[in-house]
Formats: sequence, C-alpha cells, structure tokens
Amino acid sequence: MTHPRPHHVDAGTVRDWLDKADAVTVIDVRGPAEFETMHIRGSYNVPLKLVGEHTEQIAARLDRQVVLVCQSGTRAAQAHQRLAGVGAERVHILLGGIAAYSAVGGDVVRGRARWALERQVRLVAGTLVLTGLAAGLRAPKARLLAAGIGAGLTVSALTDTCTMARVLSALPYNRGPRDRTPAEVLAQLPTVRKAA
Repeated sequence: MTHPRPHHVDAGTVRDWLDKADAVTVIDVRGPAEFETMHIRGSYNVPLKLVGEHTEQIAARLDRQVVLVCQSGTRAAQAHQRLAGVGAERVHILLGGIAAYSAVGGDVVRGRARWALERQVRLVAGTLVLTGLAAGLRAPKARLLAAGIGAGLTVSALTDTCTMARVLSALPYNRGPRDRTPAEVLAQLPTVRKAA
C-alpha cells in the first residue's frame, strides 16, 4: 500500500493557523521529557510509540488540519506514514521541527532543560566509536565496537529507525514527570466536531 507523500508546512504558517481558534491540532510525537523541555503552546504530546500502537484511535480524533512535530522531522514523518496508512487526511509535518517554530517567534512553553534525543544519540555513538578505536590500540578486536556502531548507524539511516534512540528514551532522564497511559494520552486529544 502506498502512502501519500507528507505535506510539509513552514513554521510561520503553523503560527498563523494557531492564531485561529480550532483551525489546527498540533501533535508533538517526541517523548514526554522532550515535550516537557519545550513544546508549542496548545500542542498535544502523543509519543511516536503510542501513534504506532493506537493509530486508528488517534486518526479517528483528527477532523481538522493536523501538524506533526518532533525535533528534526524524522519521527513526525514516521507518524505521518502510520496515520496516512489508516486514511488520516490533512496531516502535515512541521518543517524544521520545534526549533524552527521557536525561531519565528511562535509561542512555546519551556520547562526543564534536557538534551534532545538526537543529540544524545550522537554523543553515545561518538563516544562508543572513540572508545572502540582507542581500545583498539591495545586490543585490535576492540575496533569491532566502532565497526558495529558504524553498521548500526547505516542501518538506522536506511530504515529511518533508531534502536539507540529507543533505548535512550527509556532512561529515567528521558521520561517526563510520569508516563501517561494510552487512555490518558487519547483522552487529551480534541473530540471530533459535530457538523452544523
């Protein structure tokens, strides 16, 4: 089954849509801790994992323009693919992610500062590669660690998934104040408007 290509929307357009009452639903697919760090005022936090597990229930709540947001656009694209796969329409991806929205003067809520998940992945991957290469000076087989990380990053790019990010997101540092149940996440979404 082919999915429609996502429609990307710039941050200025999203800001304008949000100025109109009930014109758009913004869904932030990052993890709760990333959402807590900074998010678009009025957006709903529905982590990508929950989008994957409850795609049809989420799509059933989307009756207006929808903008999917993450840090870089990768997770938003994955969420779009899932939602489009069950027939959700008028679903867009914010170009440049949350940083672009903040840069155009969009209203964001800032909380406890944390590193973005993508930055954490780069730190851990880089550290493991350097460790493997340094240890390889004494024990040549240790260089296999660097090769393994390189292979993992290649697979990550080809499949547009990231196992390391999934593992890091489970750490206490990357969880919000408390993980919400799927029912709580779904209940926060706006209800479908009745036709007049």
